[in-house]
Amino acid sequence: MRTEQLQEEFDLKIRWTVFPLHPDTPEDGMTLEELFAGRFDIPAAMRRLKTVAAELNLPFGDRTRTYNSRRAQELGKWAEQQGVGDAFKKAIYQAYFVEGCNIAKPTELGRIVESIGLSAEQAKLILEQQDFAAAVDADWARCRAIGISSVPSHLYQNRSLVGFQDYAAFRQLVSG
Repeated sequence: MRTEQLQEEFDLKIRWTVFPLHPDTPEDGMTLEELFAGRFDIPAAMRRLKTVAAELNLPFGDRTRTYNSRRAQELGKWAEQQGVGDAFKKAIYQAYFVEGCNIAKPTELGRIVESIGLSAEQAKLILEQQDFAAAVDADWARCRAIGISSVPSHLYQNRSLVGFQDYAAFRQLVSG
């Protein structure tokens, strides 16, 4: 979905809120089989995700593992403050969903922030000092309060849209 196009067409301000998706995932990650433990057909789900990504012209790799995104969320808040939030979101998407990088590892996150012109050393300090932990905690609390239970979820006024959707679905969400 092209957020820029939606913003322009409807004169919107997009607010990104991070969500605690599998927050107990260990730093080294886990296989999708471990995470979902027979709850659904993983190969079929991955085929569906690849199909949807292709329809949206998004790259999507062959993911077999999941990683804890908490540190990436904290650095995302920092990147937003530095005016490069969108670049960070794109870089983290590429690293996680296309390349399969472990975004829980500070070294990987350092590489990612450097790719968008931020300092890996500064990122390391931010994570150590938990400078943006409260902002992430506030987003997680907001998600709980409004009943978000999956990602991506999109809210506009009292309406919501869940999952990867085409542009027409977003237009319908905003126009009512």
